[in-house]
Amino acid sequence: MEQKAIVSLKNINVKFDGEVILNNISLDIMDKEFITLLGPSGCGKTTTLRIIGGFLEPHEGDVFYDGERINGMPPHKRNVNTVFQKYALFPHLNVFDNVAFGLKLKKLPKAEIKKKVTQMLSIVDLKGYEKRSITKLSGGQQQRVAIARALVCDPDILLLDEPLGALDLKLRKDMQIELKRIQKMTKKTFVYVTHDQEEALTMSDRVAVMNNGVIEQIGSPIDIYNEPANAFVADFIGEANILNATMVDDYKVKILGTVFECEDAGFGKNKPVDVVIRPEDIEVVSPEEGTITGKVVNSVFKGVHYEMEVKCKNCTILIHSTVSQDVGKEIGMRVTPYNIHIMNKLFPTAENEFSAVVTDSDEEKNTSTITIEGRDFTLDGMCYPKDTVLDIVLPPTGISFAGEDEGDLTDVYIESVIWKGEYNEIIIESDERKWIMHSEQDEQVATYAPVCFNFGGARITVADTPGEEKDEI
Repeated sequence: MEQKAIVSLKNINVKFDGEVILNNISLDIMDKEFITLLGPSGCGKTTTLRIIGGFLEPHEGDVFYDGERINGMPPHKRNVNTVFQKYALFPHLNVFDNVAFGLKLKKLPKAEIKKKVTQMLSIVDLKGYEKRSITKLSGGQQQRVAIARALVCDPDILLLDEPLGALDLKLRKDMQIELKRIQKMTKKTFVYVTHDQEEALTMSDRVAVMNNGVIEQIGSPIDIYNEPANAFVADFIGEANILNATMVDDYKVKILGTVFECEDAGFGKNKPVDVVIRPEDIEVVSPEEGTITGKVVNSVFKGVHYEMEVKCKNCTILIHSTVSQDVGKEIGMRVTPYNIHIMNKLFPTAENEFSAVVTDSDEEKNTSTITIEGRDFTLDGMCYPKDTVLDIVLPPTGISFAGEDEGDLTDVYIESVIWKGEYNEIIIESDERKWIMHSEQDEQVATYAPVCFNFGGARITVADTPGEEKDEI
């Protein structure tokens, strides 16, 4: 039987102070499913939740509930309830009265309230706690009271905004199982927000991975883990080796200078791509049997497996294996074609390609000045007439993070940070465009930082003009 969408978001856009929070997202939430919005801080998860709950109106786009457009409908008229990270329980009321609070507001008969509360406390495993003080409950018990209070009013949808964040690790794991059990028992639609990958994979029927106000991928936990849409999803969901590679031809990819068989096609010939290989999918063999070889530089016991770092050329590869290898040992590595996943790159080109106009030149110093986003840059050893248009290719190593007052561009937005085995591939966004940079420095996604430009390694040519030859420097 085909599932129907209970909530549909269509082309939702939200901006705060000119900054895009949600960028034209569309999402169907199915009836009686457990769906998780997963992503880093600032990606738009909670904003999406607030739009569903009616606490925030989109600047553009439509919200549909059971096929009916509900833009502008206040929260209390939507059959939706919310559980927050801070449970907002009433400390002066006992467990029964906390759960019964919403029913009393509806002025239901006492007998009906007692029946509903008793039934709901049984579902959340708190039968017998009716007269217990809220202040005498553990964190997990308080959370179950908050869930019972939200569900007792019989909403169609329960919104949960990082409700496990305040719990310790063991209790959090226990509550993951509890939440899924409660959702199955009540047959309600749960929309869950978290930045914790394990929570998303453990509980969800589907996961929507969000980044920078867009949904990068939506699918089952297995699909998201095994078939990530891009390097961001692969990096955010579990541990992964994400490496630069070249698609030599259909079913053949060159990784670290060696051609591997794979099961992907349609990327074109000699196309730069990203490849993801999960650490548990790398088989450790003798150097003679390996497709590639490397030296073990670190090995840590993790309980169910050993986590080993292996140096292969300039790249560090992560391996999970039940058998440890001695540090310093040369090993072979082998991967089946099925476990090599090819993805298009997040950034359209391998380098920063753009045009700039010469705004000034100095023949005596043999320099030219160009302007990028309102800042002047001097090109040493190059003197072009004013108003000359230059095509510039700036390698990712030509951009670096700067000190607080030293940046050529200040407050660029860090969109993604992906470890590529030997450096972080970082995509940043300035006022006018996106840039790609390579750095050993690890920065937090969805934050701002100043950067410097170095044109020493740039390739600069005079833009094509009809009747003139292109002059390369």
